[in-house]
Amino acid sequence: MQRRDEIAIKKAIEEINVGVNLLGETSLEDFLTNEMLKRALGMTTINVGELIKLVTDDLRKEYKTFPWKAVAGMRDITAHRYQTLRMEDVYNTIHDEYPQLKEQLEIILEKELSRG
Repeated sequence: MQRRDEIAIKKAIEEINVGVNLLGETSLEDFLTNEMLKRALGMTTINVGELIKLVTDDLRKEYKTFPWKAVAGMRDITAHRYQTLRMEDVYNTIHDEYPQLKEQLEIILEKELSRG
């Protein structure tokens, strides 16, 4: 694992933690009425996607089951189509998908670091 991959994955995990913690137990209905939280979590999805884009092609090829393109794609949608973005998609990404993505990234990191 290149140092660049290690840093990007560790920071992506940290950013996922930020998103999950900010969302907490907030319901979708409460999320949709909280402009500050919507903007903060929109930025979180952008940050996670940017970090995932930094991962080298070699590592992506080795872990084909991780949704590299989908995570980066969510970043692009959030960044470039914010005014028409369905905030329900941001909520569902963080609420439903981030815990799984974090677990997958931790496994990748652990495997790669154990290789030395």
